[in-house]
Amino acid sequence: MNISLKIHSVKTTDELENSWNTDDLTELLKRFDYQDAGNVKQNELKDFLFMAITDFEPVEAAAQILTYKLSEVLNEGQIDNISHEMLREKVSENYSDIYIHKILFSVNQLLYKAYNGKFPDTKATIIELEMRGEPGDETEITKELVLKALRKGLSESNLINRLFNDQLEGKVPFPEADGILWDLQNKGNFEYQVTTSEKWVKKDDFIKLEYECTVNPSPEESTED
Repeated sequence: MNISLKIHSVKTTDELENSWNTDDLTELLKRFDYQDAGNVKQNELKDFLFMAITDFEPVEAAAQILTYKLSEVLNEGQIDNISHEMLREKVSENYSDIYIHKILFSVNQLLYKAYNGKFPDTKATIIELEMRGEPGDETEITKELVLKALRKGLSESNLINRLFNDQLEGKVPFPEADGILWDLQNKGNFEYQVTTSEKWVKKDDFIKLEYECTVNPSPEESTED
């Protein structure tokens, strides 16, 4: 597939929009023993939660939030290990299961802000881009396709290029794309917003902001064709 790509902006953020909704914050308040959680004003929920969290030891607070978000994915022992590791290292960048990195990022940043920096500070990258195929090409724009196109503008030293060269070249399947790119939003008119970890992509990684490239389908896509 031939693609024209233009990067409009590359921004860094320490918090993902809508990562915690009203129901999340209210439920967490209850779990941190705040008895009147249902009566807290919506715009004050996070502040009250921060106060409630800091009544607990950091490791215990981490375990509580991890259990709320990931108890269906991780067992008790894994949650206990991560809750300790989070104080020492950037778990949302280093944990072996990349498919939960986005959740680990949001948990980490909630704890980082509640404890005023006691946890490591991690960053996410938001990329605004324009991406077009050839006229009449109706190929679905997926995370895998976006990554394969993006890599053409990234330096050879970029971590994605170094770790996933065969996947990016279409030589082997690329399921990891769903874990590397946390979010892909179609804004219309060929405009897209991509969210990932700063571990994978940061502004300095780009050597080109506008270019044309060819991406190859993965083996299973070729089989289906």
